Amino acid sequence: MTLVLVVEDEPQMVRTLRINLKVRGYEVLAAPDGRAALDLAARRRPDVVILDLGLPDMDGTEVIRGLRGWLSAPIIVLSARHASADKVAALDAGADDYVTKPFGMDELLARLRAAIRRAAPVEEGVVVSTDAFTVDLAAKRVVREGADVRLTPTEWHVLELLVRHSGRLISQRQLLREVWGPSYETETNYLRVYLAQLRRKLEPDPSRPRHLIIEPGMGYRFEP
Repeated sequence: MTLVLVVEDEPQMVRTLRINLKVRGYEVLAAPDGRAALDLAARRRPDVVILDLGLPDMDGTEVIRGLRGWLSAPIIVLSARHASADKVAALDAGADDYVTKPFGMDELLARLRAAIRRAAPVEEGVVVSTDAFTVDLAAKRVVREGADVRLTPTEWHVLELLVRHSGRLISQRQLLREVWGPSYETETNYLRVYLAQLRRKLEPDPSRPRHLIIEPGMGYRFEP
């Protein structure tokens, strides 16, 4: 059973999420603030986290950073903050998706299913090597200088798509559609954030990338 940690300080919202998730077969944990969330996550290791940014004891982005130090499970942000800067900050901290309040429950559940699919193991694949790092598509593993590189589920999905289309240009719209869904085809900020993160983790010189290449206004390409 998939374990979902809901981090939310509004009791009515927690109740709504708990009812809708449980009836669909999810196990639900709830935390009213950031410290409780970090403690519960460490003890129970959730498969997915649904997180409100406006918590009473700390900002949600701090919680994301705290979780991302050791947890690779998808993190879906729920927030009343609509500003692009807030979305980018949450994604840069390690969130995998961002849903603004008010939201439709069907949309949230679809995002949840998509996040779980992205985090699921790939049954078959190949190993692709560059002079800087190696990508094992089957094991969902990246190794650089002999050490595993920790990627979030969304970072992995972006990298996997690029690697599977090695040498070919993938449009921004295609990447956004396949990773986040059709309604995100214009959210180019998402790609800028995630490609910058991948370059920092993988490229020997992130300011002069050799493997994760951008074609301005067109898309991205992976060069082995």
